[in-house]
Amino acid sequence: MSVLSSKSLFLFVLTIASPMFDADGAQAISPAHGLVLASEDHSVAVMRSMIQRYVTDRAALERVHPVPFSPNAIERMQRFLSEQERGMAALDFASLDPDSQVDFVLFRSRIRFEQQELKREVTRFQEIQSWVPFATQILSVVEAPRGTPSLDTAAMAQQIARLADQVAATKKRLEDLLKEKPNASARSNGLSKVFANRTAHAVDQLRDALRDWNTFYSGYHPEFGWWMKQPYERCEKQLVDYAAAMRKDVVGIKEGEDAPLVGDPIGREALMSALADEMIPYTPEELIRIGEAEFVWCDREWKRAAKDLGFGDDWRKALDHVSSLHVKPGDQPRLIRELADESVRFLEERDLVTIPALCKEVWRMEMMTPERQKVNPYFTGGEVISISFPTDTMTHEDKVMSLRGNNIHFSRATVHHELIPGHHLQSYMAARYQTHRSLFYTPFLVEGWALYWEMLLWDMGFPKTAEDRVGMLFWRTHRCARILFSLKFHMGQMSAEEAVDFLVDRVGHERRNATAEVRRSILGGYGPLYQAAYMLGGLQIRALRKELVDSGKMTHRQFHDAVLRENTIPIEMVRARLSGQSPSPDFKPQWRFYPGL
Repeated sequence: MSVLSSKSLFLFVLTIASPMFDADGAQAISPAHGLVLASEDHSVAVMRSMIQRYVTDRAALERVHPVPFSPNAIERMQRFLSEQERGMAALDFASLDPDSQVDFVLFRSRIRFEQQELKREVTRFQEIQSWVPFATQILSVVEAPRGTPSLDTAAMAQQIARLADQVAATKKRLEDLLKEKPNASARSNGLSKVFANRTAHAVDQLRDALRDWNTFYSGYHPEFGWWMKQPYERCEKQLVDYAAAMRKDVVGIKEGEDAPLVGDPIGREALMSALADEMIPYTPEELIRIGEAEFVWCDREWKRAAKDLGFGDDWRKALDHVSSLHVKPGDQPRLIRELADESVRFLEERDLVTIPALCKEVWRMEMMTPERQKVNPYFTGGEVISISFPTDTMTHEDKVMSLRGNNIHFSRATVHHELIPGHHLQSYMAARYQTHRSLFYTPFLVEGWALYWEMLLWDMGFPKTAEDRVGMLFWRTHRCARILFSLKFHMGQMSAEEAVDFLVDRVGHERRNATAEVRRSILGGYGPLYQAAYMLGGLQIRALRKELVDSGKMTHRQFHDAVLRENTIPIEMVRARLSGQSPSPDFKPQWRFYPGL
């Protein structure tokens, strides 16, 4: 915590757990450009209706066009987004209520970001198109209207046979290239590991679409199977073999071994586009400077904790000591329950946030599989907290590193992040308030909220011992590191292997866990800003709390409850609502939340 990503899962949970409508107040408008902008249910505010309709309609279009790089899919989605823009232009912004004005700004920002993402999808495919020369032919087959009066099955079989030949020829071209110059040749011909990985994924998508097409006719149309059985089976095998060759011979994925760390850096321009969508008015370089500044605070506290533990200023000895303090195998669930109860007591004794009784009742635990721990070496959470801890099938070395990485004091600093007041409380409230805003999900709020509590609990004396402080410091240092290695990776300034070394040397990770963290960051379905969002989002919420709580305008409980009820939107828009500011329709992010840059 663009594969079911964590974002997709979060949106799915909100969709099935949330009521679709509530009494926001009706505002009916006339259709514009063929769009019906208001629901027939007149209890629903116009912006909420537009957003819910957009989510539903876009999902329908994506189901109709399952290959995202298809020119037809790109063109249809561009028209769809343009229709949304025209619909918004027909609205009277000044007449909208404050919540709807925020929704308007968020929706307009999201539409513009999606338009940029479509352009990037085109560019990404163009970069590998020479290695998928058969894509156009496959798309012409799978996107042809079904149910035509006559079906020339013999001609279709011939077309699929030629496709199989073309895929085989492309695979032969790859083999010849690698045989001629195994290393430099592939790179010089535009086939880096990154591009090869992307190519293999594109081939998988084309193969899935072709399989769906074949399934529709096979066994149903009398002549289809007679003509198509052998050509289709050969074509599918060629596609499978070609994707496998890309992964094995270029990417370096070997059967029975962990996959190499091969991500897909997006570059500075795409980072800037993503930051604009998240309403972060900083450049990647400025965010890296923030991460470095926060490292300074961590280094100072590490030395203080090491001294208190009798290790001078040797933070590594302090970390090694704390890493050895773990429960025995089989005892981790008991520890989790105790730590969860402790954090709830701490919050309620200080009246920091409202915790509904049902929220405390319904969370539960599961144990991670060894395979999943290769990507998530620590906890993940929400209503279900997934516990990472050694299993009997792990190697001895992996068991030891998992024990050390999930020690008592690391866990004490993590359970409240995942449960209460962190992700479980957060998702519980998001499923009940402003549910339509799940479209604007942002890790700066979702992960930033949980990280913010780590900061606040530190300031309020939650760590009782120097060992507790080391446990919290480890994670806080890790969040600083995430800013640096994730942004540098996407700007091409740090490789995945260098990121692993950085986590080991600068944060003190066990190498197995560092590798899993980097693998999760670059391969786990997360957005490019996800890892940086923990610390940066936490700093945003902390700055907002200083504005509203330290000034005496709100109590801690009022502030925290209010943030939770805005759902998972960019924090600058939370700030606008809580401070009573009305954004303009052409709003641009400008909140410089971090002093000193």
